[in-house]
Amino acid sequence: MNPETGLRSLGTDAMSRLRLSSFDPDRLLRRARRNTGLNDFGDDALHESISRLFESYRLESRLTLIGRIAVLRDAQRLLETRLRLNAFWREHPDVGAQVIRRPIFITGLPRSGTTLLHGLLAQDPAHRVPLTWEVMFPLPAPRVRDYATDPRIRKTDRMLAWLDRLAPGFRVIHPVGATLPQECIAITSYTFQSPQFHTTCATPSYQAWLSGRERCPEYAFHRHFLQHLQWRRPGDRWVLKAPSHLHTLDALLATYPDATIVQTHRDPAAVIASVSSLTEVLQGAFSLGADRAAIGREALDRWSVALERATRSRMTDPRRERRFVDVRYRDLQSEPLRVVRELYSRLDMDLTGSVERRMRHFLRDNPKDKVGRHRYTLGDFGLDAGEVNERFSGYRERYDVGPDAA
Repeated sequence: MNPETGLRSLGTDAMSRLRLSSFDPDRLLRRARRNTGLNDFGDDALHESISRLFESYRLESRLTLIGRIAVLRDAQRLLETRLRLNAFWREHPDVGAQVIRRPIFITGLPRSGTTLLHGLLAQDPAHRVPLTWEVMFPLPAPRVRDYATDPRIRKTDRMLAWLDRLAPGFRVIHPVGATLPQECIAITSYTFQSPQFHTTCATPSYQAWLSGRERCPEYAFHRHFLQHLQWRRPGDRWVLKAPSHLHTLDALLATYPDATIVQTHRDPAAVIASVSSLTEVLQGAFSLGADRAAIGREALDRWSVALERATRSRMTDPRRERRFVDVRYRDLQSEPLRVVRELYSRLDMDLTGSVERRMRHFLRDNPKDKVGRHRYTLGDFGLDAGEVNERFSGYRERYDVGPDAA
């Protein structure tokens, strides 16, 4: 997304039309077909998904003109890439024959150490993680020989620089970069059935619709996308991450029956305050103003429901429970390498001395608060610790989750 370029390329009349009729899914779909010369999106549900999202943008997101340009250009990129991916997969059916063995999915409440753990495990050359640049620009399929020098890396960093300008506080909260591991929600955004859209813009009706859907088709696309990424640039095992997997563990395990789920745990009072602050920063970049009380209430409701769903899913069968490994945030913060060693032992993986040294260097180069201190309180978002603790009392007891240290 490059909002400034978008503004320069639009005249007054064009901007007026943008305000009035930009969220027309049929128009956007036609433009994507025209620009690519392709017709098959490979998903009968795509029209409903994008229609729901655009209706939510139009009625609820209070987008600025920059925000409109940003979300529309991103939707255009996703649709055109989706068309090209489907065409590529038809031409190369061997992509779909790629075998994905025993992937690791990191999930847990947001702001509970999932990004740190993902970054640590990514230091192992045996692990394959989706990087931001290859998720944003997956064609042509990445290759081993130029993986570290692909020109799409610089292109991605230039695009991410615009996020710095629009939301300068975001990097303090969450690291971004072309060569950093990317979350699964960026992969599923190509289906237009992804929590990513609600993260960056207030789309409550879209998110409510998404939460009530059967999500197996979303994970089927996710799997094919991983097959695409590993086709010419393989690894021994995928390591993936997204807090939103808590909502959809049944669909995830139906798609990846041999997966291991690593669930991180942190004080919900700290989590809800932190994720609310992150949401405010992102939504403030694209909208006329974020409603702090609404953000806090939505975060409380959404993540308490997510944990209830995850707990039910884990308790479905004792054999399923054995697929889970629990990691506490306080342990990951205080002794990250001990946590990693225990995880490798639990999963019968070999942690070599060279990999552990790489992890030590990663920790040294990425200290907590590297680019600034993230400050937040529950009161900023109309909440208090008593209410949050009551909503999450069962979770705290089940997983022995205490309060964050002051």
